[in-house]
Amino acid sequence: MTTTAPETRTVRTYRAHAHPAWRRILLTREMAVIALLVVVIAVALAVVPNFDSPLTVTYLLRDLAPILLIALPMTLIIITEEIDLSVASIVGLTSVMTGILTQAGWDFPVAAVAAILVGTVAGVINGFLVTVVGLPSLAVTIGTLALFRGIAVGLLGTTAITDFPEFWSDLAKDNIPGTPIPGIMIPFVVLAIVFAVLLHFTPFGRSLYAIGLNKEAAAFSGVDVGRTKFLLFVLSGTVSGFAGVYFTLLYSNARGDNATGLELSVIAAVLLGGVSIFGGRGALHGVIAGVLLIGTLGSALRLAGVTSDIINVITGVLLVLSVVSASFLAWLRSRRISAIGRKKGRTSSAAEPI
Repeated sequence: MTTTAPETRTVRTYRAHAHPAWRRILLTREMAVIALLVVVIAVALAVVPNFDSPLTVTYLLRDLAPILLIALPMTLIIITEEIDLSVASIVGLTSVMTGILTQAGWDFPVAAVAAILVGTVAGVINGFLVTVVGLPSLAVTIGTLALFRGIAVGLLGTTAITDFPEFWSDLAKDNIPGTPIPGIMIPFVVLAIVFAVLLHFTPFGRSLYAIGLNKEAAAFSGVDVGRTKFLLFVLSGTVSGFAGVYFTLLYSNARGDNATGLELSVIAAVLLGGVSIFGGRGALHGVIAGVLLIGTLGSALRLAGVTSDIINVITGVLLVLSVVSASFLAWLRSRRISAIGRKKGRTSSAAEPI
C-alpha cells in the first residue's frame, strides 16, 4: 500500500488595516493641517487686533473663494500625477470675456455662461494636448498659461471694464443673511460635497488614486486613463471659468491681468493640504484646510503689520516643509516595510524543514 504525504498548503492572512481606526483617522497629514489651522486661529484671536471682527471673516472668505473653488479640480488632477498651471490665466480670460460680452449688451447671465464655456474650451484644449497628443501636463499648461493670458491681455490691452449690473455685483459681494459668511460659500460648499463624494465614495475616485499610483496597472485593470484625465482638465477649466466670473463681479473689474499668480496659491494650498505631488495620495478635507490655513495666516500677519514679502517667505517655508515631510515620511515607510520583509524572510528560512 502506498502512503501519500499530506498536502502542505501555505495560508496567507492579511489584516484589513495595520493600525486601529482612531490612529488611521487622527494621525494623518490632513488632521495635522486641520490642527495647525485651529492653533493659528486660536493664537490670532488672542494676540492680533481686530482678527475677531466679522469683517475679517467676510473679506478673508471672499478673497479665498477663487482659490477654494479651483483647488477642488486641482486636487483630482494632482492625485493622478498631473498638474494644471493655466488655471489663473483661464480666470483672467473668462474675466475679460465677461466684461466684453456685458459691454456689448448681452444680458449678464448669458454673458457669464458664455464666459464659463470659454473656460471649458480652455480645459478641453489642455486635456486634448495631454491625453490625445500625449504631451506632459507641466509643459502643456505652462504653454497655455502664456497663451490664454496673452489672448486676455490682447483683447483688452491695458484698459479695464468696470461697468457691471449692480444686482449681480451686489449678489457676489453679499453675505448669507445674519452671518459674516459671503454668499459665494453656498456654491462652494455644494461643489465641495460633489467633489468629495466623487473622489472618496465612487469607483471614479478610486480610479484616480489608481492612476496616480501606477497608470499602467490602472489601465490593465480597466480604467480608461486618457478619458479620465481629459475629464479632469475639462472640469478644471469649467470651475476656473466660474471663478473668473465671480472674480470679475467681486472686484467690479475685468482686466487681462486679473488673478495673475493665483495658480501658485492654489497648488501651494493643495500640496500643503496633504496631496502628494507624485500622485496617488490626498484628501479633499486636507486641501480645504490647507487653503484656509494659508489664508488665515496671511490675514493675521497683515493685521499684525507684517509685510507681504515676509508673508510670502513664511508661506514658502510652509510649502517646502510640507513637501519635505511627505518625502521623509514615505522614506520612513519604505524602510519599515523593507525591514518587515527581511524579518519575514529570515523567519521563513528558519522554519523550512531540513
